[in-house]
Amino acid sequence: MDVTPVTLEGKHVRLEPMHLEHYERLAEIGLGQDVFRYFPIAIDTKEQMLGYVQHSVAANDSGAMVVWVTVSRELDAPVGATSYLNIDRRNRKLEIGGTWVAPQWQRTACNTEAKYLQLRHAFETLGCVRVEFKTDSLNAKSRAALLRIGAAEEGTMRNHMIMPDGRLRHSVYFSVTESEWPTVKSRLEEILRGR
Repeated sequence: MDVTPVTLEGKHVRLEPMHLEHYERLAEIGLGQDVFRYFPIAIDTKEQMLGYVQHSVAANDSGAMVVWVTVSRELDAPVGATSYLNIDRRNRKLEIGGTWVAPQWQRTACNTEAKYLQLRHAFETLGCVRVEFKTDSLNAKSRAALLRIGAAEEGTMRNHMIMPDGRLRHSVYFSVTESEWPTVKSRLEEILRGR
């Protein structure tokens, strides 16, 4: 399973590997928007955003993760970011996470198509047998979105993370398996046709 940073092209978005040049735009659209409320790291300042981008670039370079910026094709500019993490090459599985979209582009085709591109690449190019997602138990919008695309809710890991404010986060896990991918793919394509 050769998981490396690649560009994924869709009709509405392009996922391109994160680079330091993306920092200014990500700070402009992400800071002060409350989009990182459920992130396990604080991204509230320009310095924290720069640290996030630097960490993401280093993770891309080392092969530990694949972090993309989600680029609106209409604007030809980033509107958020998403990643592959917890990559387990031996067991052919990975997690899609670290996803955020600036408020102006939420509830548009941007995040739906980004998930579609990531899942399609994972199952059809990389040969994954499982793709997992986890979200804060308090993040009702994320949980509903994962159920809407057809991911199966698997359970809750209690006291899974300590959040920047000290709150103990319970994480809800979801997954899509290779046998479920054709149904999930059809569902995502139907959602995207309606956009």
